[in-house]
Formats: sequence, structure tokens, C-alpha cells
Amino acid sequence: MRRLASALRSPVTRWVFLGIAVALAVYAVWVNWDSLVQAAQDISPGTILAAAAASVLYVWLTLLSWRRVLTDLGSPLSLRAATSVFGVSQIGKYVPGGVWNIVAAAEIGADHQIPRRRSVTAMTVAVLVSLVSGAVVGCVGLLVAPPGALGSWRWVLWCAPVLALLLVPRIMNRLIATVFSITRREPLEHPLTRGGLAASVGWALAAWVVAGLQVWLLATGLDMPVTPRTFALAVGGYALAWIVGFLVILVPAGAGAREAVLLVVLGGALSSGSVLLVVLVSRALLTVVDLGIAAVGIALQRSRRDSVQPPPAGLG
Repeated sequence: MRRLASALRSPVTRWVFLGIAVALAVYAVWVNWDSLVQAAQDISPGTILAAAAASVLYVWLTLLSWRRVLTDLGSPLSLRAATSVFGVSQIGKYVPGGVWNIVAAAEIGADHQIPRRRSVTAMTVAVLVSLVSGAVVGCVGLLVAPPGALGSWRWVLWCAPVLALLLVPRIMNRLIATVFSITRREPLEHPLTRGGLAASVGWALAAWVVAGLQVWLLATGLDMPVTPRTFALAVGGYALAWIVGFLVILVPAGAGAREAVLLVVLGGALSSGSVLLVVLVSRALLTVVDLGIAAVGIALQRSRRDSVQPPPAGLG
């Protein structure tokens, strides 16, 4: 991790890395372009716009969850600065390896006087919060899944109460300490507070609901029944799909793995062709949002650098 961070400290390396990440994200949209065109024909423009708005809100809520952890660790950021750091760093998840967004957050955060170690810790904790809260949401949501959708693995869904205990501050702090010990990283500078963790978990839970809403809007636009059951199915299915995609670190942003899980979960409510269209459009919309927030982050970074540069000699 330190070697990766050192490599990104060169301005040239940063731009090369950013160029590669953006190119891979654009490629992901290009690959799914036919699906987007088909969606424009099969789904009403209003539904696509609503799903796009849900995508933006989902990413924003994820940002707020990470920002609250960072504040709890001692480095509060304004929304402007947080958008700059988070927006640019998240594009790194499109580079295979599973750590580039964390490394990028550390380097960009350093420009805002955030210690690199603290940035890495905050992003790691935020991811852990997302994983645990997502597992809980997935288990609860998929309790309404068709009996045959999950096969012999349905019993796993009843682990939700146990997983929910991991969100208790004392237990979460111990879990983090264990993870950091196994990975030979320095422990937290101080434990997460009850208020800080509760706020971060709250934003994360809201993010999962909104992400599921995005999938549900697209699916109901293709004739999936509009019911509370299908909404819970979409929310739980997306949360578990994200977790599976995160664990498959060899592909950028969990490409393929998330789609496979959603195909299984939604298969009982839609035809296979409609499900495939939903998951591809969902992926493309989120990728476009990631590119958009990265562009905003880059613009904010450049604006900040321009504002702190000293005036040329002889002026004033």
C-alpha cells in the first residue's frame, strides 16, 4: 500500500493513473451502450431520469457516510473538499485490484492536509461499514425472495440479526482492530464514537435503499409488479450484489459479478432478457455518475490549486 501511495505522489503518475481509470470507466459505458439505447426504447424517459437521479443520490449518500467517518477520526472536511477527494478517488475502483480508490483518496486527501494514514483508515472503515450494513440490508430484503431463487442458501438470510450486532460501536471497533491487526496496519488513533458510527451507518443504510430504488425503478419500467415485495427484493438484491462484486477484486468495480447476482435474485420477477437489461443499464448509469462526480472533483481540485497559488511577482 505504501509503495502504491508513493507512486501516486508524482503529478505525472497521478494524471496517468487518472487517465487509465477514466478510460476504463468510459469503456464500461461504451460496452453497455446498446443496452442503454434499447432501454431508451423499452423504458420511458421519465423512468430513466428517475433512475439516474437515484444513482446520483446513492453516490452522494456514500460520500456522506465516508465523510462522517473521516470527521470522527479527526479530519472534518467541507462538502466542497469532500466532493473533491471522494469524487476523484472513486474513479480508481475501475482499475482492477480493489485498492486504487483507497490509495487515490490518501494522495488527494494529503492535498487537504489529511494524513495519508488517516485517509486510508477512513476509507477502509467506510468500506467495512458498507459491507456490514449491506449484508444486513441484503439479508432482510431477500427474505421476500422467491423460494427457488436462493436454493439451499436461503438459511444464510437469517444471519441478519447477528450481522446487525457488528454495527454496535464497541463490536465494530473490535472488528476494525482485528482487521487492522491481520493486515499489519496501525490501529485507529482513537475508537469510533457512538454518534459518528451511527451517522455513518445511517447514511450507508440510506444509500442501500436508494440504490435498490434505482434498480426497482428500472425493473418496474419493464413490467415488474409495483409492490413493496418487489421493492424489498431490489434493495436486498443490489446490496448483496455489491458485496459479491466488491469481493471479486480482479475485475474493475465488480463488473460481471454484481450482474450475475442480480440476474439470480430478480429472475423470478422478470424475464431473463429484461433482468439483463436492468442490470446493464443500472451499471451504466452508476458509471456515468462516477465519471460526473470525478469531473466535478477534478474541477474543484484545480480551482483550489489556482486559489492558493501566490500572485506573480510585481503585482499588487
